[in-house]
Amino acid sequence: MKRMAIILAAGQGKRMKSKLYKVLHPVCGKPMVGHVLDTVGQAGVTRNIVVVGHGAEAVKSYLGSAADYVLQEQQLGTGHAVKMAKDMLGKEEGTTIVICGDTPLVTKETLEGLMELHESRGAAATVLTAHMDNPAGYGRVIRSNEGSVTKIVEQKDCSPEEDAVQEINTGTYCFDNAKLFAALDKVTNNNAQQEYYLTDVIGIFREAGETIEAYMTNDAAESIGVNDRVALSEAEGFMRQRLVRKHMLNGVTIIDPSSTYIGADVTIGSDTVLYPGTMLKGNTVIGEGSVIGPNTDIEDSTIGDNVTVKHSVLSKAEVGNGSSVGPFAYLRPASKLGEDVKIGDFVEIKNATIDNGSKVSHLSYIGDATVGKNVNIGCGAITVNYDGYNKSVTEIEDDAFVGSNVNLIAPVKVGKGAYVVAGSTITHSVSDNDLAIARVRQENKPGYADKIRARAKAKKNNKNS
Repeated sequence: MKRMAIILAAGQGKRMKSKLYKVLHPVCGKPMVGHVLDTVGQAGVTRNIVVVGHGAEAVKSYLGSAADYVLQEQQLGTGHAVKMAKDMLGKEEGTTIVICGDTPLVTKETLEGLMELHESRGAAATVLTAHMDNPAGYGRVIRSNEGSVTKIVEQKDCSPEEDAVQEINTGTYCFDNAKLFAALDKVTNNNAQQEYYLTDVIGIFREAGETIEAYMTNDAAESIGVNDRVALSEAEGFMRQRLVRKHMLNGVTIIDPSSTYIGADVTIGSDTVLYPGTMLKGNTVIGEGSVIGPNTDIEDSTIGDNVTVKHSVLSKAEVGNGSSVGPFAYLRPASKLGEDVKIGDFVEIKNATIDNGSKVSHLSYIGDATVGKNVNIGCGAITVNYDGYNKSVTEIEDDAFVGSNVNLIAPVKVGKGAYVVAGSTITHSVSDNDLAIARVRQENKPGYADKIRARAKAKKNNKNS
């Protein structure tokens, strides 16, 4: 049976009080509508229609070709929003999920269970529900003695008996597609808000004698719809707990989950250890047996197996197996480390490739460079890559040695096995196995230090007089 989804993402979200369109607010690093689209796809939906309105271009730009789009120019209620998809889906046969784009916590397993119940019972509609100890503000789901849904009642319209019901409507539904659009043609806006409500479809089905089922999620958090910053924070908290639990069950050791941030799209191999203060964001991938943290920020980077990263920041970088980074290192975009590379304290790497076994151990900047295998770059060495207008490349070939406090003025090349003496400023390329020294010969002047001090003291006294 064909499975489709209509994702409602047209609301303005005024209560967010934000210039950013509501469904694009991130939860664990991914916009809410991205979570929803991914989840329906994982649940077996093959066609997605996103109903856009306010911020339509921003939503389209983010989701791209992952969905088709219909525009709801005027927000006239949820029923009206779903009806906007009629030209695209109205003639289709199959099952359609209707879900809001601000419900990022709904899981694949729940949507699968919802559709399986719906299809096995031959229902016209199946409502996703949740149990809440305090259901204030939510519509109540009223069932018959046989368990099917008789109606959904908003709290303001509840009788005392209905108000005591703790099963609530989450706002996510599963429909027989053809019956959904036929019923939507009968929905009116004869209500105080003068809006077309999707919940009215349930009443239309009931009057027609159709079967209406309900599927209750095991986790009430899945019902959270994010309408303000408070709910956004709650969703973030639930999602973080869920992600941390998933990774720990997959074999990752997380020393202090409460102080560890893992984004929704992060992948971590087994036997990796995360120390407190670790933040893993974007499309980061970490291999097996690595040690990350404490106090480390990694975004959109690929980390191999058995890597150590401490007190460091990595952005769009690659680190090969067995390498170590930090403490206090900064790997900027397009930094690529081979295997068994050492990047030490207060080292910055940018747009540079450092091959297997090489070391940049202390206080150095390596930018716009290629560094070969088994190269040693000494403390304070710098590739001088920018002349104020243009960036130039430094090449250091295999087995070279670059001494401390060396300036390599790009474009320049240090050949295989070459040796650059500490304190040199290199402006011309160094051939293979050559020794390069570029510094003024030392000259000692006996007793001259006293003259320098006397001159400086006199200058100071003149200023103070």
